[in-house]
Amino acid sequence: MKVIAIGRNYIDHAKELNNPVPQKPVFFLKPETAILQKNKPFYIPDFSKEIHYECEIVVKINRVGKNIAKQFAHRYYQDIGIGIDFTARDLQRDCKSRGLPWEIAKAFDNSAPIGKFVDKSQFESINNINFGLDINDKTVQKGNTSDMIFDIDTLVAYVSQFFTLKMGDLIFTGTPAGVGPVKIGDRLIASIEGQTLLNFEIK
Repeated sequence: MKVIAIGRNYIDHAKELNNPVPQKPVFFLKPETAILQKNKPFYIPDFSKEIHYECEIVVKINRVGKNIAKQFAHRYYQDIGIGIDFTARDLQRDCKSRGLPWEIAKAFDNSAPIGKFVDKSQFESINNINFGLDINDKTVQKGNTSDMIFDIDTLVAYVSQFFTLKMGDLIFTGTPAGVGPVKIGDRLIASIEGQTLLNFEIK
């Protein structure tokens, strides 16, 4: 099982980090060891002084697919969830400044907390889903899938050109604006259409 994470998929987020708006989907991988489930706490690693949250809609692949045409992409997932793409921003900046890969800043253990999944049939359109993140009862991120640069079906089709998608693979679809640091004691609550699906503490 693999985690495929999409970067810069919301214009406002690309701008807040001074990144160019992509012409094609940008993605990177996280290993299975990055996944953190069951609302377990996230422990800030000692190798970073600046861990940032990035709240994202997550799609779970439910069948094997390769070179999937966009018009058939909806057949390859049924469950929609929410997760956090934790980023060691200080390490990422250092890697970028030296032209190095930055998996060290994105793919570390427990860097991908995920919550419960819900059937996509409960949504009128997957391209119009509200989601958000609260930290200590304050809303820090609000997004809607209609604001994605590349919609979910486009992402599934594009990624499948390069990787065979398998059952259980997860696609993190990108984060809206509002990312920022976490600290010990923070409580993160992520929701889709007002339904809490992820609730955990930073330690």
